[in-house]
Amino acid sequence: MAARLLAVLILAGLGPTNTASEDRAALLTFLAGIEVRSRRALPNWGSPSLCNWTGVSCRYKSPLSTVVKLDLGGLNLRGTMSPWIANLSALEVLDLSHNLFVGRIPPELGSLANLRQLSLSSNLLAGTIPPELGVLNHLVYLDLGGNRLAGEIPKSLFCNSTNSMRYIDLSDNSLRGEIPLGVDCRLVHLQFLLLWSNELHGQIPLSLSNSSQLEWIDLESNYLGGGLPPHLFDKFPNLLILYLSYNNHTSDDLDPFLVSLSNCSQLQELELAANNLHGVIPPSVGALSVNLSQLHLEENFIAGPIHPNISSLVNLTYLNLSNNVLNGSIPPEISGLRRLERLYLSNNRLTGEIPSSIGEIHHLGLLDISSNDLSGTIPDTFAELSQLRWLLLHHNRLSGPIPVSLGGCTNLEKLDLSHNQLTGRIPAEVAGLQSLKLYLNLSNNKLQGHLPMELSKMDMVLALDLSSNNISGIIPPQLTSCVALEYLNLSSNDIVGQLPRSIGTLPYLKVLDLSCNRVTGGIPDSLASSSTLRKLNLSVNNFTGVVPKAGVFNSLPLSSIAGNPYLCGHIAGMKPCTTNHSTHHHSFLRILLPAIGTPCLLLFLLVGYPTMKKRPGIRKCHLPSFRRPVLERNGDAEIFHSRSYPRISYRELVEATGGFSERCLVGSGRFGRVYEGTLRGGEKIAVKVLDLKTGGGDTGGSFKRECEVLGRTRHRNLIGIVTACSRPDFKALVLPLMPNGSLERWLYPTSGERHGWNLEVLVSVATDVAEGMAYLHHYSPVRVVHCDLKPSNVLLDRDMTAVVADFGIARLVKGGGSGEEEEDGGDAARLASCGFSTAGLLHGSVGYIAPEYGLGGHPSTNGDVYSFGVLLLEIITGKRPTDVIFHEGLTLHEWVRRHYPHNLESVLMHPNRLNLNLTLPSSEEENLPYRKKVEREVIIELVELGLACTQHTPSMRPTMADIAHEMAALKHELALAIQPEKLLDL
Repeated sequence: MAARLLAVLILAGLGPTNTASEDRAALLTFLAGIEVRSRRALPNWGSPSLCNWTGVSCRYKSPLSTVVKLDLGGLNLRGTMSPWIANLSALEVLDLSHNLFVGRIPPELGSLANLRQLSLSSNLLAGTIPPELGVLNHLVYLDLGGNRLAGEIPKSLFCNSTNSMRYIDLSDNSLRGEIPLGVDCRLVHLQFLLLWSNELHGQIPLSLSNSSQLEWIDLESNYLGGGLPPHLFDKFPNLLILYLSYNNHTSDDLDPFLVSLSNCSQLQELELAANNLHGVIPPSVGALSVNLSQLHLEENFIAGPIHPNISSLVNLTYLNLSNNVLNGSIPPEISGLRRLERLYLSNNRLTGEIPSSIGEIHHLGLLDISSNDLSGTIPDTFAELSQLRWLLLHHNRLSGPIPVSLGGCTNLEKLDLSHNQLTGRIPAEVAGLQSLKLYLNLSNNKLQGHLPMELSKMDMVLALDLSSNNISGIIPPQLTSCVALEYLNLSSNDIVGQLPRSIGTLPYLKVLDLSCNRVTGGIPDSLASSSTLRKLNLSVNNFTGVVPKAGVFNSLPLSSIAGNPYLCGHIAGMKPCTTNHSTHHHSFLRILLPAIGTPCLLLFLLVGYPTMKKRPGIRKCHLPSFRRPVLERNGDAEIFHSRSYPRISYRELVEATGGFSERCLVGSGRFGRVYEGTLRGGEKIAVKVLDLKTGGGDTGGSFKRECEVLGRTRHRNLIGIVTACSRPDFKALVLPLMPNGSLERWLYPTSGERHGWNLEVLVSVATDVAEGMAYLHHYSPVRVVHCDLKPSNVLLDRDMTAVVADFGIARLVKGGGSGEEEEDGGDAARLASCGFSTAGLLHGSVGYIAPEYGLGGHPSTNGDVYSFGVLLLEIITGKRPTDVIFHEGLTLHEWVRRHYPHNLESVLMHPNRLNLNLTLPSSEEENLPYRKKVEREVIIELVELGLACTQHTPSMRPTMADIAHEMAALKHELALAIQPEKLLDL
């Protein structure tokens, strides 16, 4: 409003004037139509010197000056684009990208005869593209991507005979119709054509061949069809990138198309995935550019063998032939691809043995040849793949023992040999692979012998599945050294003995399946005390005694406990427990306790009391070295000042939490446990008590980092701190209690829990998280990289306001971008990263860790952006990223990307958890109610934002500031749709 008032006053003659009156009037009228959300955005607009205004550049022609450039990109401006911009008659550059502009693109822009660059990308612009833009004869650069533009692409945009266009980006909109490039169109200077993610149909225009200077063509994720043009691309000597994936292209013979591409001697990336391609891989595949680094042919119907000529592509780093109908054997010549880093051959019909020559591809980091019909043994030469991180051989007919040599793959994070015919014991060398961080799956084989003790060395593995084998012996208690374990499946084996109590103390365990074994003894109470356990199957064993009544057992179905004839308990359908034995037991105790009570009391007084006297006295818990800003109100004014943290005694914390009792436990993690408590004054608190013995070796550092971050930052979307307690034997953080728990609890409620979860709440929570993270990255007194953003670290207060919590592995950094440096010095700090600590422990959570951290990358805000993107996709789809990794072999980004944009319904959260009409019609869109239209657009925007944040290349991800702006805009738009009367204010 301030900006609008200023503009009105100046236009009314109440402000300073300038000789360039027309340009000044045009800019002030433009200013009147927008909302400036930050005073720093346009601080000097309205000052006497027009050419000193932010974003304004002039060309001086005495005695007048004219505006030639208006660059207001990324300033978080909101509003509409005034047609008065067209009065800037000398304008050459107009950049309003990365803002929140709504409404239509003014057709008056077509009168800017000198315009060379028009950048309106990443806004909320709707309507059609004005045909008038096609008359801008000097336009070189046009970027309208990332908006909500609809309708057809004006023919005038591509068919101006004097067109000098070099760059056209209309991607990520809702444009329909055909690509309007007729035979009379000659974009002879065009180098970049980006039309991906629209609703374009028809064929690729043959007249595109007139644009022989093209370097980058991206038409993926449309409805383009017809046969692949056999002679179109042989006239592009400078072509580097060709993306045609996720369309409806057809072909029964790939040879003519690949032959035409052989003339593109500079080609680096070719994507033809998810089309309707048939035929075989022809010999001409080897004639493609020697510079080719990526080849995507997955999700088609390509048959026949893998032609050995593919080995001629010696610079290939990525080859994906998965999800086709390829047959025959894997050619040994594939080892000629010595620079290959990722090889996908899964879900085909390949037969024969795995060639041992694959061990010669020393850069190979991922090998997926699962779901084929391969036989023979696993080659010993895999041990030579020193960079191998993922090895997926499941669902084949492989036989023989697991090679001991696999233990030499010391970087292996994910090993899946399930659903084969492997025999023998699990080698100790493989069981002791400390590098495994995702999962080890050896299920559905014919493995024998005992569980190796070396399994306890896998302290970072997330899932362990050894089910459906012939494994015997007991469950070793040392298995609890696998402290990161979330999923443990030992079902359908021949395991005997008792279930160790320590299994229930695994801090992250969510799924435990021991069904169909011969386990005996009682069910450990630790399973009932686990705050993380969600699924439990103990059926068909020999358990005895009473079924516990707490924790996961409150919602356990009878099928999960059936087949244990000596169990009794409260579960519907079970036999109830008799009371005779219990009565006798209690009577015995009533006789025994008085007899032993007095001697024990005397022994305690004589031995224990002197020890107690020597203990230090009660000390107050506080943070003496940190002060925080406190917001107080004085009338209408907000005053910030600092004060020391309140002092709370250790005894008060004990009283508040019932002696840190299990009934007050609300969560647990690697570094400790969180208890709910009530102080003497009635204040509800959460006490995070750090485990000094089993906290992973960095408990002290975690405590220090949390104190440092919480003591130096303050924001409504970051967890506050009441105080902290630090003693040699006890360290705890006292935090305000969040009544609605964690975001994870709302996304994945336990049985019997139901939460109201709709799009409005989803967007509000995601906006809160984005605002909190943007503050950490861009605005706090010291920049902070969180390193572990995930739903369990997002807490919700009484009003469902989200706050980011758990800064135990955060990093304080100087600078920004990829060049960030850690503020806290020391060798350990310099070597540590968000992905892995100096001790080799997993820092961060699997599924949320940015891919560059797995390659030794240092902590960066880009990594947090990746984690936010995963979180956003998770709350939209309702799928944990680890579920996708375990069952699909994909990252959540890859899984969603496969269904985007034409099959989004299949990835959206189930209707009973997200109260929406999940169909996203396109052809009937005009008949949708206004609110449903907006909801549809918001959902698509959220998916697109999540995909943008989780791009593999860190530099391609948006910043948290940009993300927060986008989320705020979506929240605002959704609020208007829910309350239509607010539209009257626009």
